[in-house]
Amino acid sequence: MKRLKPYLPIIIIIALSISAWLLDVQHYLNFEKLKAHQHMLEIQIEEHRALSILAYSGIYIVVVGLSLPAASLMTIIGGFLWGQWLGTMLVVISATFGGSILFLSARMASKELIAQKAGVWVKKMQHGFQENAFYYLLTLRLIPLFSFFAINLVAAFLQIPFRTFFLGTLIGIVPGSFVYVSIGVALHDVIQKPDITPNLILDPKILIALTGLGILALLPVIYKRFIQHRSR
Repeated sequence: MKRLKPYLPIIIIIALSISAWLLDVQHYLNFEKLKAHQHMLEIQIEEHRALSILAYSGIYIVVVGLSLPAASLMTIIGGFLWGQWLGTMLVVISATFGGSILFLSARMASKELIAQKAGVWVKKMQHGFQENAFYYLLTLRLIPLFSFFAINLVAAFLQIPFRTFFLGTLIGIVPGSFVYVSIGVALHDVIQKPDITPNLILDPKILIALTGLGILALLPVIYKRFIQHRSR
């Protein structure tokens, strides 16, 4: 039991993730259901704002902590329900806490494994990463080269300090979160329109959302070109 203790948090997360997959939990997180219950949700938010914020944040933390494939959708829903600024703030805080749960669990499980079985090259990589861990992590968060889930696990495997992980994540995911939240804000406005016409794309909120998505898509390409240019 002593040997299993470091692995218990990650085992629990894996078990809960599998359960969520088997129960098809993400089936309940979609825009059709959101649109069908939009009026009821808006009333609940108006009458029980603090409780609604806690409920949304709690669900988001669970989704990220269990690595369910619904984080992007939850971010868009954040804009749909809460607007641009409050939505972005809730998403950034919730995603950071959710990611931290996975990070701490994976770090605890991998610490003993690295100490016992990791080769010299892993320890060198770990040391090198830790020297500039905040900047590496911030770059990975700002430029979506890898998935949020993968970065959490790599950071845990390399045993970077929790404070570095938390701050790097909190700051680094702000731009991407802002863009995805703006999509939710734009969708909310589209649903409110009585008629959907081609001119709707000229709406400033929709233009901002589309422009932001385009920039996010280009960032990995720009970053790779920059790295190639520096290596010459």
